[in-house]
Amino acid sequence: MKRREMLLTTGAAVLGLPMLSLGQIVESHGRSKPKALYFTRSAGYEHPPVVRKGNEPSASEKLLTEWGRDAGFDVVCSKDGAVFDGDLDQFDCFIFYTSGDLTGKCDSPQPGKAMSAEGKKELLAAIHSGKGFVGIHSATDTFHGEGVDPFIAMLGGEFITHGDQQKASMKVAAPKFPGMEGLGDSFTIHDEWYAQYKFPKDLHVILVQDTEGMKGKMYQRPSYPATWARMHGKGRVFYTSMGHGRIWLNPTFRQVLLGGIAWALGYTEADVKPNIEQVTPGANQAEK
Repeated sequence: MKRREMLLTTGAAVLGLPMLSLGQIVESHGRSKPKALYFTRSAGYEHPPVVRKGNEPSASEKLLTEWGRDAGFDVVCSKDGAVFDGDLDQFDCFIFYTSGDLTGKCDSPQPGKAMSAEGKKELLAAIHSGKGFVGIHSATDTFHGEGVDPFIAMLGGEFITHGDQQKASMKVAAPKFPGMEGLGDSFTIHDEWYAQYKFPKDLHVILVQDTEGMKGKMYQRPSYPATWARMHGKGRVFYTSMGHGRIWLNPTFRQVLLGGIAWALGYTEADVKPNIEQVTPGANQAEK
């Protein structure tokens, strides 16, 4: 099998679409090739996968662009908040690996401008009107603070803190969701795990953070959502807490992320009926 054919088949399996790439599914829908904006501005801590060296794209930008090309969607990478003052109709999905108040000053030098307050409103309006959204890792550490920021309300959860990187068990709560194929009832993986709260009642939990046996005071609590989906108006919202560092080289992470992107783009379906009270009834039992 040629490399290109192998990648398409592998990508299709990841997306739960045997022997078809997302690109072929797009063609069958009679729609143009989807375009995703991968936004990685870090007003707070800048995570290793999104750090650029000079003008060279970051490690995650390179990988996501390659994965998108093989799966059938285009990826535009940016750290410039001014992009949200422009034409958002060109994008079918927004993928955020961000941190901090994106409308404010950055802790480390970042290219481009801060997101404007109007740009933030336009982003949320675009999602509510039907654009897809995918949050990775520190996306829940974006625009967070007292109360519930509109961005956090859209995303479905907020970062509190994290402990040392460690192996942890992810319980599969939604085995039929795209990207969950072949993962079984649970799997163990190494990453930096976010303790989170402010989960809404309409959350569809996909992966559960199994806190039993985890090291760190912040994890001495009932299990809580780690990967989820929800509807924000007409927009499909997906989030996974995975993604801190070398996990980008893990095929399970790739599978979970691409499954979420395929669903957010609207090229695969899933039942996202709220299940948080059934699978993680103590989700919000956490102290800040």
